[in-house]
Formats: sequence, structure tokens, C-alpha cells
Amino acid sequence: MSATDPANELAALPFEKAMAELEEIVTRLEKGSVTLEDSILIYERGEALRKHCERLLQSAEMRIEKITLGADGAPTGVTPLDADD
Repeated sequence: MSATDPANELAALPFEKAMAELEEIVTRLEKGSVTLEDSILIYERGEALRKHCERLLQSAEMRIEKITLGADGAPTGVTPLDADD
């Protein structure tokens, strides 16, 4: 096993790769072809991936809302999506 910190590795994972890995985990669990111990481990990884994807989606949603709506709910001017970077 590598010395890479799982939290840092997960934080750097793009949404598309995280979703692909999550889908692979779901498929493996549905097939039931893994041991109980492996099932627990990959389930835990799947849960971490789900939370990571949820955070990424919430972040994207907040950025879009910030760009498109002002405090009064009226549309605002157009600014780039990466304006916070």
C-alpha cells in the first residue's frame, strides 16, 4: 500500500474520475463477487467518493448561483466561472 494520504488523494480527484470509480464500486458490490472484508473496504471508499462528488456538485452549484443571481434574486452581470481562482 502506498504512503499517499487518502484524503489528499481524494481531494485532488476530478468529478468525472470519482464518479467512474464510484460506478465501478457499485457494480462490484452488486455482483457480490468480493469477500465480506473487501466489500466493507470498497463500500467505505464508495461512501468517501459519494461525499466528494456531492461536495464538488454543491461547489459548482454555488459558483453558478453566485454568477447568475444577485442578493435580490435579479440576474447579475456575466463573470467567468473561475473568477475565484
